[in-house]
Amino acid sequence: MLVNGILDTLFPPKCAFCRKLLRRGESGMCSRCEASLPRLENPREKGPDFVDAIVSPLEYRDNVRAALLRYKFNGVTACAGIFGKLVADCVRENLAGEYDLISWVPLSSERLRERGYDQAMLIAMAAALELDDVAVETLRKTRNAAPQSGTESAEARRANISGAYEVADPELVRSKRVLLIDDIITTGSTVSECARMLGLAGAESVVCASVAR
Repeated sequence: MLVNGILDTLFPPKCAFCRKLLRRGESGMCSRCEASLPRLENPREKGPDFVDAIVSPLEYRDNVRAALLRYKFNGVTACAGIFGKLVADCVRENLAGEYDLISWVPLSSERLRERGYDQAMLIAMAAALELDDVAVETLRKTRNAAPQSGTESAEARRANISGAYEVADPELVRSKRVLLIDDIITTGSTVSECARMLGLAGAESVVCASVAR
């Protein structure tokens, strides 16, 4: 507690979305952002190929987009906790009883060395903790494809990511319903390819969750 107090004095916690200092009693985000974030009217939608459903609490725009880009590219890893909580709340409300294990969309080893952390893994671990569960590795990215954010068409995204993942332990996923977590879902081509590989390894089904889409 003393250490946390000293850290809060030296590095006052800020809202993940608007970057304003948090007030006493606020955690992760300020009360104003909690009330005004662009929440999706329909958090659950039908997934792309090989994915039964996708759930996301937020729309990928404005402060949400800025916060996720800071987290993903500027090392603001402290935001993983609030992102994980948002995902967990959405999963609890929309996917309860539809998965057996929690996992994430992994980075390639090269990108992991560059960035120093796997942003989806941290969110998945935080979400699993909120759900009284654990996140486990099911996939590895074996090819360092070009960033999907720089690939415009859905067709190009599918081609870019094709064959980039392998299942880490087929025995772990066989006959299991997998919840796959990512930070952002746009066209769904990445989670579709991940789900395809999990299905080939014997997974019964795949559902996905993200902070935003």
